[in-house]
Amino acid sequence: MNKALDRLYNTSMIIKKASLLVLILLLVSCAAWAWEGTCVAVISGDIIKVMHGGKAELIKLYGIDCPDRGQAYWVDAKRFTSGMVLEKQVRILPVDNDRFGNTVAWVYAGGRNLNHDLAGTGLAWHDILNAPDNPELKKLQAEAQAGKRGLWQDPRPTAPWIYRKKK
Repeated sequence: MNKALDRLYNTSMIIKKASLLVLILLLVSCAAWAWEGTCVAVISGDIIKVMHGGKAELIKLYGIDCPDRGQAYWVDAKRFTSGMVLEKQVRILPVDNDRFGNTVAWVYAGGRNLNHDLAGTGLAWHDILNAPDNPELKKLQAEAQAGKRGLWQDPRPTAPWIYRKKK
């Protein structure tokens, strides 16, 4: 009986150690995907260019959609993003590529998450089409709406994806 328990205990310990190793490898591989560079241009509130590998790479911020050119708060969103990242070191955590092959990513600057800050200040919508299951962005947008911050001061703001269809 004791030998069977010893074997079970040893097997359990091996599984725990293997699970821990797999978790560590996953964390290391995720960190390897992240990279840093200097933001060299701000195209709009949610699109920037970052120097990477000797060239400027276009980055679309994941999970949010800022007002488009011509919409209310477009200038505010672009100005906010410029203040946070232009000519600064940023950390890019890629999530996907868009249909044009551009990187879609979380963007960090000075220890801040730009994607979250834009949603929280009311300068971006939570992009429910491309990031429907993001509770943090959903929460930040709801707080901005409740506080009537940024574009939520307008009684009926038009989401960029609707604005683009009308063009």
